[in-house]
Amino acid sequence: MILYGLKNCDTCRKALKALPNVEMVDVSSTPVPESTLDQALSQFGDKTLNTRSTTWRGLDEAERAKDPKTLLVAHPKLMKRPLIVDGDALYLGWDKTTQAALAV
Repeated sequence: MILYGLKNCDTCRKALKALPNVEMVDVSSTPVPESTLDQALSQFGDKTLNTRSTTWRGLDEAERAKDPKTLLVAHPKLMKRPLIVDGDALYLGWDKTTQAALAV
């Protein structure tokens, strides 16, 4: 199981603490693989972007209008966190649904 997120993100830390055998990948230093990013965008669509983040608020309208994949490649911190890859399954965020699916 791989968790893509930020090491200083509180939500990512909660997920790391709850998941016993998970590998943490900090997206600020290691980008999400393109195949995983494509799968996340096809499964979650625009929800993959964290439009409440300070990174998002710092973008101008022209930048915000870009394709989500282009934005996530240019600004990895824009991704809603965590993105958890468990085999072929993807989970976005750390809500009750994700926790139940991963039997935490």
